[in-house]
Amino acid sequence: MASYSATVPSSRAQDEVFTYLADFRSVAEWDPSITSSTHTSDGQPIQVGARFEVVTSVLGHETALTYETVELERPGKIVLRGENDACVSIDTITIAPSGTGCEVTYDAEIELKGVRKVADPLMGVALGRLGAKAKDGLREQLNP
Repeated sequence: MASYSATVPSSRAQDEVFTYLADFRSVAEWDPSITSSTHTSDGQPIQVGARFEVVTSVLGHETALTYETVELERPGKIVLRGENDACVSIDTITIAPSGTGCEVTYDAEIELKGVRKVADPLMGVALGRLGAKAKDGLREQLNP
């Protein structure tokens, strides 16, 4: 299983950041590997069970994952589970207050399915590179 963790500070209030990140359409605004993220839960509010279709582009290859919000604990924790035929991704976002706003920690774990599991070491390297770019984008987005 490949994993990545990053923490970024934000000058914004904890509740504001929670609201922004819980609506997972926002991932397309700060993660350069995401080409689109669409809320697919037909008019439902952002809550446990909300679904998002997320399209990622890596080395010119686009892949869609269906994400579902599996946990929301306002204002401090968001857990999403993404899946397609190749992998399962668990993304955990924690938001803690700080003296100047808040700190956001993003943890991602990707488990490849079937025979793809042999590529776990390569996935770890790729996730590290993609994660570093996403971390920079998140820092920029959360600190206007």
